[in-house]
Amino acid sequence: MLSAKFQCWLTLCFLTIVSAQSCWRNTTCNRIREAAFPGPWDANIYAPSSRTVAPKSVLTGEGRTTRPWSPPEGLPSNGSRLVFDFGKEVGGIVTLRYAVRGSGRGAVGLAFSEARNWIGEWSDSSNGAFRGPDGAIYSNFSGPGDVVYTMPDEKLRGGFRYLTLFLVAASASVEVQGVSLEIGFQPTWSNLRAYQGYFHSDDELLNRIWYAGAYTLQTNAVPSQFGRRSPFVRTGWANNGSIGNGDTVLVDGAKRDRAVWPGDMGIAVPSSFVSTGDLDSVRNALQTMYDYMNSDGSFPEAGPPLLQQGSDTYHMWSLIGTYNYVLYTNDTAFLRRNWPKYLRAMAYITAKQTYASGLLRVTGTRDWARWQTGYNMTEAQMILYRTLATGVDCAAWMSDASGAATRWAAAAASLRTAVTTHCFDPARGAFRDNATDTSLYPQDANALSLALGLVDPGSAAAQSISARLLDNWTPLGPAAPELPGNVSPFVSSFEVHAHLAAGQTARALELIRRSWGWYLDHPDGSQSTAVEGFLVDGTWGYRSNRGYGNDPSYVSHAHGWSTGPTSALTESVLGLAVTGRAGETWRFAPQLGDLTRAEGGFVTRLGRFRAGWKRDAAGGGFGAELSSPTGTRGVLVLPVVRQGVMPRVVVDGERVDPQWRRKGSVVFDTVAVEVAGGDHTVVVSNS
Repeated sequence: MLSAKFQCWLTLCFLTIVSAQSCWRNTTCNRIREAAFPGPWDANIYAPSSRTVAPKSVLTGEGRTTRPWSPPEGLPSNGSRLVFDFGKEVGGIVTLRYAVRGSGRGAVGLAFSEARNWIGEWSDSSNGAFRGPDGAIYSNFSGPGDVVYTMPDEKLRGGFRYLTLFLVAASASVEVQGVSLEIGFQPTWSNLRAYQGYFHSDDELLNRIWYAGAYTLQTNAVPSQFGRRSPFVRTGWANNGSIGNGDTVLVDGAKRDRAVWPGDMGIAVPSSFVSTGDLDSVRNALQTMYDYMNSDGSFPEAGPPLLQQGSDTYHMWSLIGTYNYVLYTNDTAFLRRNWPKYLRAMAYITAKQTYASGLLRVTGTRDWARWQTGYNMTEAQMILYRTLATGVDCAAWMSDASGAATRWAAAAASLRTAVTTHCFDPARGAFRDNATDTSLYPQDANALSLALGLVDPGSAAAQSISARLLDNWTPLGPAAPELPGNVSPFVSSFEVHAHLAAGQTARALELIRRSWGWYLDHPDGSQSTAVEGFLVDGTWGYRSNRGYGNDPSYVSHAHGWSTGPTSALTESVLGLAVTGRAGETWRFAPQLGDLTRAEGGFVTRLGRFRAGWKRDAAGGGFGAELSSPTGTRGVLVLPVVRQGVMPRVVVDGERVDPQWRRKGSVVFDTVAVEVAGGDHTVVVSNS
């Protein structure tokens, strides 16, 4: 039995003090506590209340109906099978209890699937799109009697919803008496529902999407010795690869690849912070990248054991991820320990900014999935801009006296001018794919231009880019021109942030509902997580039409790079975001959209941050309540009731004189009020 690996001692699971007891083999239970903000929104948490779970139901007929799982259940003859539905994405080690009736040898097979489409006696693909099938694993028996079977460690199944049991025996039958699963993700948490953030609004679909993102990230926090083995096995699967430091590491997907991919972290880290609060997994993932830095100062595209190389964009995402982690935690010890390597990594990428035009010359051409890469591709310019801008802050945090901050600030300003001059098409109102291509206007570069701050959100260009992104929309979401026929929730996550940056709240909410809502309610999906991607026709074969392999079951249905709505709903729709380390400075800038109310919060080492807003019944304004730790400083950036008219703003019962924050004549106006940390009430109404 593997209970010592996958669950804390039962006597400790309800304690709220930190203990050194083992949660999973050599893993420390450092999250023996309760949720930071308990409330009715807890009903939306997909994480189970126990680290040991059982199936919810058994599929019948063609798999479109279910009945309750009520043991014992029979496998009466050779080829008979039972399909168990856990009701949501799960992952870990299965234990079976069954009784063999009759004589002869045989086996009970176990096969796994995330999507209902791939239910059968072969598991969906997790080993590799170009390898042999995953197939099944088998519990062998040699005669009548009771059997208890627990999957081998290396066969841990990282992500699945459906478990198929089938009988291979000439004369025996089997009575299945028990099926249990020991959860293998979030290994340092005894209480999987101990979220350190929350979100709640009057739109239940948005609420469920927020929590699906949070749960996806939990399934992507995996034990450091249980990544996908590389080189991959020829058939079957093996999840016994060492993937990084510490007890828990943030990887890209639950089923696969189960390795650190820094590009994915560009979305996953902010969403982890506002929801689960698990930044230990983030730190360990980033430290892995620093530990495996190449001699030339470049980072791998992916962590061990894969250690894929040759990506300038993913190299930069490691640097951006470093900034995000320190912003949320104020772990300057981590930054100081890695500062010499950080400087080498910055020198490596800035040395490529050698074009006479001032653009980055991309030679490490591997990237997220786009079909064409390299040269002076515009997407990479946007990422470099953010890398330089965040580098300035990192240098300040380190009190770096080398002049790096000044150089990086100048390089960022120069790059902004260069990419606008050479890559922006004024006639189209959008960025081209590179400085010379006039035929492709990619989703990624245009979304990133706003999401990463290169384009002024109050400019006419920002409004044009937001509008032009709509040209890609299909009924299921944007079809990325740079990956034809595919919808990428990774790039679309940046697009959500882009529309919000431009003040186009309605577009952002529509995109979330259209793409993430479609998947979350899809009867063949996990109905609990965020999918890696899909085709515009609504099938799961993401990238399969672009030479990625011919097995659509390889798609991951719990992928952290697709969780952008979770951070967007907290930081921009609710409007609560940290702007200084661990929230020493913060911002409350709600975007109401078509919602009536929203509330939420998160925790940093300084304490709890919480906010909520609600429109008044007459529709003439809104009220808000905020709470932040004493000693912090915040700015309230409040949407006005009537554009162009200074509203009446009352803070803590006293009318204040706010300052205009006008983003341009084509964007809604806001007003700003600075406040100290503590508890505040705000009322905004017509003058």
